[in-house]
Amino acid sequence: MSEQITNKKFTIKDAFLACTEWYRYFLTRWILIVIVGLLGAALGFGYAYMQKPVYKASLSFAIDSGEQDGLGGALSLASQFGFDFGGSAGGMFASANLMELFKSRRMVEQTLLMPSKTNAAVSYAEMFIQGQQWRARWAEKPELKSLQFLPGSDRSKYTRAQDSVMGVIYSMVSKTNLNVFQKDKKVDIITIETKSGDENFAKEFTEALAQHVSDFYIDTKNKKARINMAILERQRDSVRSALNSAITGVAAATDNTFGLNPALNVQRTPATKRQVDVEYNAAILTELIKQTELAKLALQKETPLIEVIDKPVLPLPKEKLGKLMGLIIGGILGGIIILGILIVRRLYKLWLT
Repeated sequence: MSEQITNKKFTIKDAFLACTEWYRYFLTRWILIVIVGLLGAALGFGYAYMQKPVYKASLSFAIDSGEQDGLGGALSLASQFGFDFGGSAGGMFASANLMELFKSRRMVEQTLLMPSKTNAAVSYAEMFIQGQQWRARWAEKPELKSLQFLPGSDRSKYTRAQDSVMGVIYSMVSKTNLNVFQKDKKVDIITIETKSGDENFAKEFTEALAQHVSDFYIDTKNKKARINMAILERQRDSVRSALNSAITGVAAATDNTFGLNPALNVQRTPATKRQVDVEYNAAILTELIKQTELAKLALQKETPLIEVIDKPVLPLPKEKLGKLMGLIIGGILGGIIILGILIVRRLYKLWLT
């Protein structure tokens, strides 16, 4: 029997007859197919009706990294005196690295513990918890019921339970709610998107995260230049104090030799020494003032400019499955499922016979 089936040629007529036979088979089950299709449509409509809208907040900004163009000669001269005016942090915070910084645990958690704009007594972490309705589920769990995430609280003093909850929040926000991308790699414009069922949380958290990362980026980018300028200012003030003391010493030594016999030159030695100190400190102070001004200029150039292009504006765009689309998708899926079941069932019966 198997050899006959193997050797038998499958013609177009056979294909037509097979399709006709399947059509008649499905036609005899049309009531079941319609019922399951309607059930799927009802489920799709119900899902679309019950689904909560997801709000999307989007913020984009451009970065001017503050390169040192035009200062090469002056800063090269300054480097000969042992001063390094920075410039190495740019690669550390290139666009790709900066996008990862937005999703880093440190940045996200520090932002979550910031006070909300609408209520300074509530942190963004607490807003997220309320939006997820976790407090209602924690009511019967004493170890979770009393947990608080106050704005500005010390993260290092959190309990194990607080660390666990904060870890879950960070994981959900960074993997599901937060998206950071660069539309065009040729243009330094970064876009941040936050999706949430809470419209206020989506908007405020996006703005707070952008501001926090921006402050951290600027502070780190010009840190070396700020340190060098602070060193120069301390040295300048120290030399100026020594110069003032030397000038006072010259005056005092001159007063001591007033009316002195010109033949007694040895008595004029203290005044001469003080005068040398004045000239020495004056020369150093002049150079330090020049280097301090260069350091200020370098700090200006090292401080990046972050310009916000678009901010999230209420009402935010929302993503939700439409009722009609839910009805259609549910009906199609229900029909596909019941057809698949019927095909498998009939093939199984044919295989048994």
